[in-house]
Amino acid sequence: MTPATEEPTDESAMVGVVHGVDLALLAAALDEVRPTLQSDGGDMTFRGVDERGIVSVELTGACGTCPLSAMTLVFGIEQVVLQKVPGVLGVVACSPAIPELPDLGR
Repeated sequence: MTPATEEPTDESAMVGVVHGVDLALLAAALDEVRPTLQSDGGDMTFRGVDERGIVSVELTGACGTCPLSAMTLVFGIEQVVLQKVPGVLGVVACSPAIPELPDLGR
């Protein structure tokens, strides 16, 4: 999957259309779900939309380590996004960006 964006994106600044997905509608759908995640100590960061219409999000805080995060993704986030945003075919969780380790000469 090749996301449209590589860096975390401020959802409030999302405008335009990427791969047929209206980013303003997507931001609104993600913002609709966000309070539920935050009430449990978690959150999410939008990471991108690929050419197939698959949205990538990174689950953070308590959601990032929760054993039920897959259910939250499918039955919470994905359901809302699929209902509200034409062109989206699914939502997947991606891993956080891992910084490169310095070369220690070993």
